[in-house]
Amino acid sequence: MKTTRKTMASAFLSLLSLGAQAKADCTTSCQLSKVNQYFDALDTVSYKGSTVADIDALIGLMHDEVKYEHIEYQANFDKPTWRRAFLRNLESGRYDSATNREIRVLRTIPGKSHIAVEYAYGVNQADGSWQQQEPMLAVFGFKDGKISLIRELW
Repeated sequence: MKTTRKTMASAFLSLLSLGAQAKADCTTSCQLSKVNQYFDALDTVSYKGSTVADIDALIGLMHDEVKYEHIEYQANFDKPTWRRAFLRNLESGRYDSATNREIRVLRTIPGKSHIAVEYAYGVNQADGSWQQQEPMLAVFGFKDGKISLIRELW
């Protein structure tokens, strides 16, 4: 009888521990950090002179099961397809932005394993100010501490 209780108690504590690990997987501050890393890497890829290594650094932030969706453009990419799209754009010379262009997070709304992000492209001015363009909305999902979903809603 004692062995059964100990086993049940041990199993219960293990379940609690797993639940705590799942919740602690990527907190709101972790999610915001991952989003900022994503936008920094996306900026780097878009700059003139970017490389395949820059694309791989961006894609490396993603979970293996990541989905990229853009509602307006009807894009629905998995990780390999998304990488190929970046490579095509690099090879065709589409990445030619000036390094003073920067994406910034404006506001966020956290949710369970997701965060809604209002962000904008902008240009850093000579006087140190940042000239913001039109704000945009995206929802990011997270799994195993990595970005598992990017749904663009603009």
